[in-house]
Amino acid sequence: MRSVNYKTRIRSKAQELGFSFVGFSKAEFLDEEALKLEKWLSNGFHGEMKYMENHFEKRIDPRKLVEGTKTVISLLFNYYTTEKQTDPEAPKISSYAYGKDYHHVVKQRLKSLFVWMQEEIGEISGRYFVDSAPVLDKVWAERSGLGWIGKHTNLINKNQGSYFFIAELLVDLEIAPDGPIKDYCGTCTKCIDACPTGAIIQPYVVDGSKCISYFTIELKDAIPQEMKGQFDNWMFGCDICQEVCPWNRFSLTHNEPDFKPHPDLLSMTKKDWNELTKEKFQEVFQRSAVKRTKYEGLMRNIKFLGNS
Repeated sequence: MRSVNYKTRIRSKAQELGFSFVGFSKAEFLDEEALKLEKWLSNGFHGEMKYMENHFEKRIDPRKLVEGTKTVISLLFNYYTTEKQTDPEAPKISSYAYGKDYHHVVKQRLKSLFVWMQEEIGEISGRYFVDSAPVLDKVWAERSGLGWIGKHTNLINKNQGSYFFIAELLVDLEIAPDGPIKDYCGTCTKCIDACPTGAIIQPYVVDGSKCISYFTIELKDAIPQEMKGQFDNWMFGCDICQEVCPWNRFSLTHNEPDFKPHPDLLSMTKKDWNELTKEKFQEVFQRSAVKRTKYEGLMRNIKFLGNS
């Protein structure tokens, strides 16, 4: 089967499994990104995320992560929703965490795609990842033409914006690569202007240690007091730089049942959150990515916001 037929059939099957966009890149050393990553780490922009320092060589060369890799297949899975929390005073949760944990949901679809490829195309070796390995997923998605990395460092798809989970298959199958597209951010600085903590220190550079998502999810210690009043009421993650991005006017509402929020989540009031019990936390977030911060972590965030 010719390479072009591989692409057509893989795209078709991936879309059948719920993926919105699929792109292909040649697996190779990322020389330019290696320098950028090295500089980002040396500046300490990863804060307490020490895992970012690990496996540097694998991050910049997928062939060192999965031996024999020839092609990186990048896939985007939509999570955009128009549903919002009903109480305007309630502490806010990032919309990507409304439903079931995306790691499990998307990885199951990836596994189905990989098994299908082995059955339909032939003997293929490789691995698949969803935000769970030292892979520069946004870089590979950009290289495969699925969008460009915006000034807020999120991937922006020209047709449907940036509310996507990025996944990838590293395979030993040689498939003709797709080229990147141009950057369409232009002179816009809405994301930079809107960031409450000034985490986007310059276009295309985010100091992760200043990001609200970092403070509310990654940081295990106490949140620094100097950040008081700068979180715009976010208790888990932050959507501000995406909410203000003009390209997200093209976002389409997802139709993934697993991403529907728990029936109680959006209706919980400020009072409900302040009085959240461990039992209620387990019930609402049983299969959610919010479990990553644990009950104690979420309550720390709520208290820091001054809501209790």
